[in-house]
Amino acid sequence: MGIPMLQAARIGAYIFKQHVTRRKRYPLVLMLEPLFRCNLACAGCGKIDYPAEILNQRLTVDQCMEAIDECGAPVVSIAGGEPLLHKEMPQIVEGYLKRKKFVILCTNALLLMKKIDDYKPHPGFTWSIHLDGNQVMHDKSVCQDGVYEKAVEAIKLAKSRGFQVSINCTLFNDADPEQTADFFDEMKTLGLNGITVSPGYAYERAPDQQHFLNRTKTKELFRGILRRGRGGRDWPFTQSTMFLNFLAGNEAYACTPWGNPTRNVFGWQKPCYLLGEGYAKTFRELMDDTEWDKYGVGNYEKCADCMVHSGFEASAVAHTVRNPIKAASVFLRGVRTEGPMAPDISIANQRPAQYVFSSHVEKKLTEIRRTKSAKHGPSARPAASAGTGEAGSQPTVAAE
Repeated sequence: MGIPMLQAARIGAYIFKQHVTRRKRYPLVLMLEPLFRCNLACAGCGKIDYPAEILNQRLTVDQCMEAIDECGAPVVSIAGGEPLLHKEMPQIVEGYLKRKKFVILCTNALLLMKKIDDYKPHPGFTWSIHLDGNQVMHDKSVCQDGVYEKAVEAIKLAKSRGFQVSINCTLFNDADPEQTADFFDEMKTLGLNGITVSPGYAYERAPDQQHFLNRTKTKELFRGILRRGRGGRDWPFTQSTMFLNFLAGNEAYACTPWGNPTRNVFGWQKPCYLLGEGYAKTFRELMDDTEWDKYGVGNYEKCADCMVHSGFEASAVAHTVRNPIKAASVFLRGVRTEGPMAPDISIANQRPAQYVFSSHVEKKLTEIRRTKSAKHGPSARPAASAGTGEAGSQPTVAAE
C-alpha cells in the first residue's frame, strides 16, 4: 500500500529467505527505545512512568549499532520517549542507514522544526509523526493543546524538504469511525507517504485505564473506519493488508512477539514491545531463554485484548507469505467490513497477570547508583520522582 517498492522488495526477500531456511522465529523490525524521557505526558502512555534517574539514561551510538548487528532485522523503528531529545540521534540514524537498514524515526514533532537540519532525505529514512486523529482527538490524547497544529506544520516542512513522512495513529475506545476516516482523508491531502494505525494497548502503568479497547470494540471500530475508505484502499497504509483484515475481525492470529524485538535502556525486553516482564543482555538470550508459549492471547491475561501492530503485523506478514493468493484478493477487493467475524482465540485457560514492573525499576536504579558511586564516589542521590521531566517538574513543548 504505502510501502515504497524498494523497501517492500528488500523486506520481502528477507522474509522469503527466513521461510526457505525454515527459521521458526526471526525479527522483522527492531523496536529501539534509546531513552524514555519525553516532552509530553500522554494519558495512555506507560513508557514514561520512571524515576528521573532512569529517564536520564540513554543508549549510546555504539549500543544502538550493536542492537541491529545482533538481531539483523531489516527495519529499525526508533521510539521512546521522544527520540529527538537524544543528542546523538543524527549519528544513530546515519549509522543504521550505512548498514542499509530502513529507519523509521517516530516523533511527536514538537522539536522537528528545530532539529530537521540535522537530517538529510534518504530513500531508507522516514519521519513517523505521532497523530492520534484530528485536532480535538489528538490534543486530548496527548493532554496538551496546540500539539496537533505543530505536528501538521512539521509534516508540511518535512515534505517540502524532500523527506518521506508518515504518521502513526493510535486509537482508543472514544474514537469515532467517521471522524477517523475524515482525518485519514485530510492526512492524504498533505501528501503523506504512509499511515500506520493501531488500537491502543492497555499499559498497566498508564494514567488513563478507561479508554483502552477490548477485542470486540477494536474489530467494530476498524470495520466502521475501513468501510468508509473502500475497505482501506483509499488510504496509504504502511501495513500489510492482512493486518488490516485482522483488525476488522476477519482473521484470528496468534501474536508473534519476537517479530518486533525491543532494545531499551534496561536491555532486550521480554517478551515484547508492550510487556516488560524481564530483560535479556543479548538478543540471542532473548530468543533462546524467553518462555514464548507463556504469552499471547489465550495464554496470558495481560495479552487478552491486544491487537497491536507490534505483536500481530509479523503474524499477518507470515500469513501473507503462506497464502499469497488470498492476500492479493483482499488487497484488490479491500478489507471485508460486513458479515461474520472469524472465531477468536479462547481465553478460558489463560494464566493470571503478574505485576513485576516495580522490581525491574528497582533493579535498574540499584545498577545506576552503583555505577555512579564507583565513578564519582559517595554523593547525594538525585530525587527519584516519577514523571517525564526532571524530578518534580512538568514536561513542556520546549523541553530538550
